[in-house]
Amino acid sequence: MSRARVISFEVDALDYGRAVDRVLNRLDAGQSGYVCVANVHMVMEAHDDPAFARVVQNASVVTSDGMPLVWMLKAQGLTDAERVYGPTLTLELCRAAADHGLPIGLYGGTEESLESFKAVLADQFPALRVACAISPPFRPLTPEEDAEYTQRLRASGARIIFVGIGCPRQEKWMAAHTGQLPGAMLLGVGAAFDFHSGRVRQAPALLQRAGLEWAFRLAMEPRRLWRRYVIHNPRFVLLAGRQLLGQWWPAKRTGTESGTARSGRHPRSADRVPNAPDRKHSARILQGKSHE
Repeated sequence: MSRARVISFEVDALDYGRAVDRVLNRLDAGQSGYVCVANVHMVMEAHDDPAFARVVQNASVVTSDGMPLVWMLKAQGLTDAERVYGPTLTLELCRAAADHGLPIGLYGGTEESLESFKAVLADQFPALRVACAISPPFRPLTPEEDAEYTQRLRASGARIIFVGIGCPRQEKWMAAHTGQLPGAMLLGVGAAFDFHSGRVRQAPALLQRAGLEWAFRLAMEPRRLWRRYVIHNPRFVLLAGRQLLGQWWPAKRTGTESGTARSGRHPRSADRVPNAPDRKHSARILQGKSHE
């Protein structure tokens, strides 16, 4: 399994096909679990909160949603790593669920966004069955509400549950509930419901490939997102650079030292004059002449 650390946790080097296969393989084996779709925001949240870092590290799959994470994986030798964008992975898994007869569940968003998204899914995947759709309130749930929603999801028989309540809340929710939803895989998808229903615009593909989706989203929602990008992004660049330099420098030193050991020469031996007499030997010769 190919994965590498990106500052706060390990990320899997995948493409869409391999990510879908990982989910289906766990379902075939009767295993539950959750998928974290990681970007710079998630990395920095995990950096600032070790408990949250453990939540992500314990996920069954961690995909590289953001291009900076793809670049970090490639810089560490995982050249086959590709971007696995949450909204696109959502549709790929819905396609697979329709093909395999797996019911899905939706948790998050508003009632309107869920209805719109369900209409999109019905149009694209007529065979797909949405077994449950829940729009929880935008506040902490009471224990009774949480138990009720969990029971509805469990009773629905949904095998893939898309959770769209935002990072880091959705990842914490998945970690806390995966044991209560046996045989189901949970996927944190953020704003995917709103993206696919047309309620929130997605960045153009060119900006996404260039790793500039953050700039587009900041321009669309500056009051809500300024802190996430203005504070997190510069720190990510510094920490990523420090990690890569920390990996590169010891490796370079080890290579230099092993090269010296193989040659059997002192690093400065090349500076010595060929055939130059040994200093101690020369001193003994001079001393012998003085006795004559």
